[in-house]
Amino acid sequence: MFSKLALKNVVRSVRDYSVYFLTLTFGVCIFYVFNSMDAQYVMDALRSSRSNIIEVLVTLIDVLSAFVSVVLGFLILYANRFMIRRRKRELGTYLLLGMDGGLVSGLLLLETLLIGLFSLGAGLALGVVLSQFISILTAGLFQITLTEFYFVFSLKAVLKTALYFGVIFLVVMFFNSFTVSRQKLIDLLHAHRENQDLKLKSVRASLVMFLAGAALLAIAYTMLLRRGILTIDTLFFVMLGLGSLGTLLFFRSLSGFLLKLCQSAKGMYYRGLNMFILRQFNSRINSTYVSMTVICLMLLLAIGITACSIGLNNTISSITDGTAPYDVTVQFLSSGGTPAPDLERWLAEDGFDPAEELGDYLVYQSGWAELDRVGEDLPVTVHVLFQSDCDRLLELQGREPLRLGENEYGLLLGTLQEPEDNPVYETRPVLEINESALLPGPTDRAVLQTGAETGEWYVVLPDWASDIPLFGVEWNLVGNYAPGADAQGANDRLAEAVRQLVPREEQEIYDGYVYGWATKLDIYEQTMGSKIIVLFLGIYLGIVFLLCSAAVLALQQLSQAADNQERYAVLTRLGVEERMRDRSVYVQVFLAFFAPLALAVVHAAVGMTSANEAIAVVGKVDSAASSAVTAVFILVVYGAYFLATCLGSRRIVRGK
Repeated sequence: MFSKLALKNVVRSVRDYSVYFLTLTFGVCIFYVFNSMDAQYVMDALRSSRSNIIEVLVTLIDVLSAFVSVVLGFLILYANRFMIRRRKRELGTYLLLGMDGGLVSGLLLLETLLIGLFSLGAGLALGVVLSQFISILTAGLFQITLTEFYFVFSLKAVLKTALYFGVIFLVVMFFNSFTVSRQKLIDLLHAHRENQDLKLKSVRASLVMFLAGAALLAIAYTMLLRRGILTIDTLFFVMLGLGSLGTLLFFRSLSGFLLKLCQSAKGMYYRGLNMFILRQFNSRINSTYVSMTVICLMLLLAIGITACSIGLNNTISSITDGTAPYDVTVQFLSSGGTPAPDLERWLAEDGFDPAEELGDYLVYQSGWAELDRVGEDLPVTVHVLFQSDCDRLLELQGREPLRLGENEYGLLLGTLQEPEDNPVYETRPVLEINESALLPGPTDRAVLQTGAETGEWYVVLPDWASDIPLFGVEWNLVGNYAPGADAQGANDRLAEAVRQLVPREEQEIYDGYVYGWATKLDIYEQTMGSKIIVLFLGIYLGIVFLLCSAAVLALQQLSQAADNQERYAVLTRLGVEERMRDRSVYVQVFLAFFAPLALAVVHAAVGMTSANEAIAVVGKVDSAASSAVTAVFILVVYGAYFLATCLGSRRIVRGK
């Protein structure tokens, strides 16, 4: 009988507070997904490379998970405070019917245990499903192609999740028992009749608080914009304190003059149930301004961390793509007078056959030449590339060819805004080759080898000039893997093949040679490693803070709807239509969700402006893309909680 009662209460609570249980489930899910990353197949592939990104990422997630568990623990305790308050009359009824206080505490312990097991099981099941997509996401970021599906299950992550959430629910059990044991029977039975006192009634005091809060926020904004977000010192924490205090004063001031301000607009105030809605909202602000401040700051963290991590990732991705135009680059430089190296044969003999490994590739030469300038005595030394090779290289990048006229030369510059040490870029001289004059022609920007300096430049000559003498000749092999190829496996085979590139019997021929190689995967690991860490940790924290913020707001509104059930019953007896009552519920929920979000967006706009200035140091900031992704993220998660809260509150006030 005791177990049946506990189970029945859990089922009823799941129905009344589905938002709470969904939040627990998603919290467990996210916790498992990120802690199971070290078990991902793609992580094993990356772990075998020359980078230690994965070890660093897993270590940081372990540290961050402890912080996340504390945040979720406070969320669960906060939610239980509302649930216990909602059930005080029910618990008092149990005591009135003769149930011992110890049995009531035991009932709560059993209910909490059932809730914990239900949430843990559902969250782990969902986490196992979602964790299958982490490898796909990570492989996409590093441009690794997964040739087959690998089922991922991490027993370590399951045990870790069960341990952390087990401790949280033990604390919740103790909290519930302690709360009920301290309550008197009369207080439990009359808890639903308790009213919140409106302590702040002075419009003048509210106005002073509002102006003081606005002034503190303006000072904090100014300090952030002038000092930047990366200057961490004493003034930085002063700035955070001023911003937090300004936010608190802003919400505290609303309980005084908001109602007065609305009353001055009589046409709006007396329309429909607006008077009832505004008085309800005004009275709640008085008791929830602290929680609204915390929610606003958590929303700021969710928006700022998510947007900045996405923006930084996009910035570094574009930079990396610019330095890695091909999947593979092999370069060979030998002393003068040596024959052309057979790079294809050498690589194939050591296990990497370009014809099989690469979907498309090109072997070409470039070098330095001294060219005469028409009308000047001194020749100019330039880095030379021939037109057919240039067009083929651009084609491999999916770009248009450099269209030269018959007697023109072109310039192919790197991606730097101002090319360095380029004697041709500024003067654009007329060059003379084989007694033929070449006029300056079109100019384009491109990097021609993976891992090359972005400031490298070439003078592109017509093919008929290919017989001019060159020195410092470079032979290059560049190519891209075929679609669907195992990039990681090919990368490993290339690394093994170039360890002894020149066969022993031919080393004397190429005396004094040097060679180098680079792959897009290695470039991504080297330049994007820390940025990938920032992206994953940013998404991790962003999801947690957003879930906590939305869940607390949802629980507050559901609890308020339960407290207002009798008031809505009075409205029904007075003849108020159901449509108007529903609208009253929707507007109150909207105000509760919109007020902290609106101020958090203002905070985030200032913070992201400062953050983007810091990100711009390493590359162009795509603020529109990061803002759009963040907006969609907020809209989906926050909007889903808003809709669920509206529907749940409506059902509660209808008495269903």
